[in-house]
Amino acid sequence: MKMMRSIPFKYAAITAIFALAAVGGKVFAQPTFGNPSPTAGSETSQKANAAADAAAYREVEYVNKGTKGPALVVIPGEIKSNNATFTQRFLPNNIADFGEIELSQANFTVLERSNLGNLLQEISLAYNMGDVDKARKTMQVGKLRTTQWIVKFDILKAEQIAENKEGFDGRAIGGIMGMFGGLGGSVAGQVTGSVQNRDSTGVWLIGMRYKIMDANTTEQVAQGYKELKMEVGAKQTSVLGVSQSAKGGVGLDTMVQRLVQTAVYEIDSKYK
Repeated sequence: MKMMRSIPFKYAAITAIFALAAVGGKVFAQPTFGNPSPTAGSETSQKANAAADAAAYREVEYVNKGTKGPALVVIPGEIKSNNATFTQRFLPNNIADFGEIELSQANFTVLERSNLGNLLQEISLAYNMGDVDKARKTMQVGKLRTTQWIVKFDILKAEQIAENKEGFDGRAIGGIMGMFGGLGGSVAGQVTGSVQNRDSTGVWLIGMRYKIMDANTTEQVAQGYKELKMEVGAKQTSVLGVSQSAKGGVGLDTMVQRLVQTAVYEIDSKYK
């Protein structure tokens, strides 16, 4: 009787284990979200989402990610571009935030600026001025004692270097066809006259310098410069009152993040 009772209990225990495993799988599954847009699934939605997917954030596979990097602090860099569009959108802290994220992804030990409080201003001043005594004094506080590097990212260039526009307006040609083509020409002229097509493209160049400084001496360990091209475009077509338009491109936020990723890739591969 004991053996007969133990067998069902054994199978019940196994079933419970599989049930817990299934529940555990659901807990760790990626979250999914609905799309409440009234145009969801339409052609315009598919094209817009395809463009957004091309610009979406992608993690970088850093080559030395398996190796632990030295402890570091990212200080706010400088934005030396005079472009008003860029300077209105960005502050040095925004760029430093991207730097902390990517350096952490590359397996560096990053002491976040939010944990430094008022010390951040002292650290930034000491290393920007190259004040060795001030830097050494600052680095004797708490977790800063283990810091080996001070890293910063500066924007040196942000400018629109090219713009091109072209278009077609069929009204003039349609009018001529209507004058000399009879009834058929009149219909064709109306169709041609309704055709309007406009394309415009602008290209930006954005350049970033990274600088690595020794936390104890303020001396420069390494530096590098990265530059990427950003294209923004718009297209509009109209025929017989039926119009189609599209605009897009990689935004400034995404460009800055990609520049940081490119810089961190070089730091990870060369200086670990």
